Amino acid sequence: KAQIDRTATALFRARGFAATSMRELATELGLEAGSLYSHIKSKEEILHRVCFGLAEDFFTDFAMATADASTPVAEQLRQAIEGHVRVLTRDSAASAVFLHEWRHLSEPARTEFLALRDRYEGSFRTLIARGIAVGELHAPDAAFATLTLLASLNWLPNWYRPDGKLTPDEIAHRLAEQLLGGLLTNK
Repeated sequence: KAQIDRTATALFRARGFAATSMRELATELGLEAGSLYSHIKSKEEILHRVCFGLAEDFFTDFAMATADASTPVAEQLRQAIEGHVRVLTRDSAASAVFLHEWRHLSEPARTEFLALRDRYEGSFRTLIARGIAVGELHAPDAAFATLTLLASLNWLPNWYRPDGKLTPDEIAHRLAEQLLGGLLTNK
């Protein structure tokens, strides 16, 4: 199943979920189309595993970043940003599918996925609002700051290359610095 998932995910990223057929997936795997069904029920089953598996990874890393209440909020946010980047860079094909192909989930999975996405976004928004309230962060609107932050981070699968000059940890650190520090110098 892991090989099927990897191959399907690469096809979903390259061609899109809707444009990828089970026959094409079977061909890529060197299988007859009929024998592929002995391993999986449908291509949506794979999409479900990718989307919900990554959602779980995002929540796990966010929970680790915010587990210690005595850690300053700005540092928790830094760790949450870095965790988000690590999840995105672990498998850039799966990340791209997670970010763009979830729309092809059927009900009730689609509604469940959107609820998870909203809850995750809400976790960032709450953290940022807490940072603003205690004076560690400055933003006129925690919701807008959250959307800006996540939009910046979620563009990563479009340009990240595992063989690039920066490691995932270096990218995570640089993005956290840039997003937390901004571009203005303190004058």
